[in-house]
Amino acid sequence: MIAQRFTQTSSRRIFARRPISFTSTPFSAPAIITVYKPLTQSRPAATLPPNTTTIPQPDASALLASQRRARPVSPHLTIYQTQIPWTLSALNRITGSILSGGFYIFGALYLASPLFGWHLESSALAASFAELPTAVKVLLKFGVALPFTFHGFNGVRHLVWDTGREFANKSVVRTGYVVMGLTVVSSAGLAVWGL
Repeated sequence: MIAQRFTQTSSRRIFARRPISFTSTPFSAPAIITVYKPLTQSRPAATLPPNTTTIPQPDASALLASQRRARPVSPHLTIYQTQIPWTLSALNRITGSILSGGFYIFGALYLASPLFGWHLESSALAASFAELPTAVKVLLKFGVALPFTFHGFNGVRHLVWDTGREFANKSVVRTGYVVMGLTVVSSAGLAVWGL
């Protein structure tokens, strides 16, 4: 930044003192440039080889589509060994989308519920949840707690990375396993809490 400012200010001072010296060049062009004329590139018109035939447009499109289907497909993720960093990165984005999407959908339904006669107030939801069997309650609570806890713990992990710590490969894998363990334990604890 300082070097750029120095260059700009010194260039402005030089241009202000001698503006003519930079608009006209004191040197003449070398002789090779004035004499040499580059060859222009020319291409002959594309013609079909003598042993080919033309086919109608619909048949040509079908032939092209069949040739494209016969091309080899890139293996994408199937050739890579599953690793903790990219798996948890994908799961962090998925859980974030699930949480934000769930909040938006529930918020919209809650606002629209008086128009349709739905009962989404807290007392109605608590009463309907209390009528469920215990196993279903535990599974529902675990399913709701899992994205919350994972996204929360992985967010703390990212905040630690923002400080410049735990960013080596081994540390990233180790903290990934810690996040997964804390997620499962805390989700299970929240699922059975209050039974």
